[in-house]
Amino acid sequence: MFALFRLSAVLVIGVLGAILFHILKNGISVINWNFLTKNPTEGMTEGGIFPAIVGTLCLVGGSLVFALPVGICSGIYMNEFLKEGRLKRFITLMTDNLAGVPSIVFGLFGMALFVNKLKFGDSIIAGSLTLGLMVLPVIIRTTEEALKSIDNTLRHAAFGLGASKLYTIKKVLMPIAFPNILTGVILSIGRVSGETAPILFTVVAYFLPQLPHSIFDQVMALPYHLYVLATSGTDIDKARPIAYGTAVVLIAIVFLSNTAANIIRMRLIKRNRN
Repeated sequence: MFALFRLSAVLVIGVLGAILFHILKNGISVINWNFLTKNPTEGMTEGGIFPAIVGTLCLVGGSLVFALPVGICSGIYMNEFLKEGRLKRFITLMTDNLAGVPSIVFGLFGMALFVNKLKFGDSIIAGSLTLGLMVLPVIIRTTEEALKSIDNTLRHAAFGLGASKLYTIKKVLMPIAFPNILTGVILSIGRVSGETAPILFTVVAYFLPQLPHSIFDQVMALPYHLYVLATSGTDIDKARPIAYGTAVVLIAIVFLSNTAANIIRMRLIKRNRN
């Protein structure tokens, strides 16, 4: 059985390595300073992808600004205030079901609510709120499980010293739970960075070689830009290296974001131990 487990792990790593090797082999040749800092030209078959990079970072940041406080507060309420019973089981079931909803359904919902009903139009705020809703269940469940894993003796000790429940959550529980909550943040960054369907209905533009000036502007984004280059470019053969280069940049953004979150997580764990 252990040999089977090792073989499975090797196969997974091998497949991942093959995918990364193929993307890097075909895309690394176009990576240069101009590619990262210039606007696209000639129907996106030349120039750079700077507006798409900025747009992706805006959407990731905007979605986390919404999803983090709402998700963490919801997780705290679920674990620390809501008593066991039918209501809690129902909310947990709905949260789990929400996590399994296809991303294109979130896109349609975001278009109906944020774009049309609230009159945000195709904009950064509409796309960010849609992506935030999509990753909200992950952050809620991660927060709930992180708090659930903390020994109850810490809560009882704080209450015995006269601390209120809110003070105990703020000063005792959250510093311990936050490193594990960052796991949900890491998963959220990875999912938001690579989604195409939700932003297709709410924010992205086919070709917009300029930077946004407000949260009500449209933007380009790396996932959709990659899709356009790979499927419907004016010259697919000419655009294919740029598509692979875009994929390399997208992978690099996700990797750097996850690495930064992991570094923060490890430092918080080390500080808690000390």
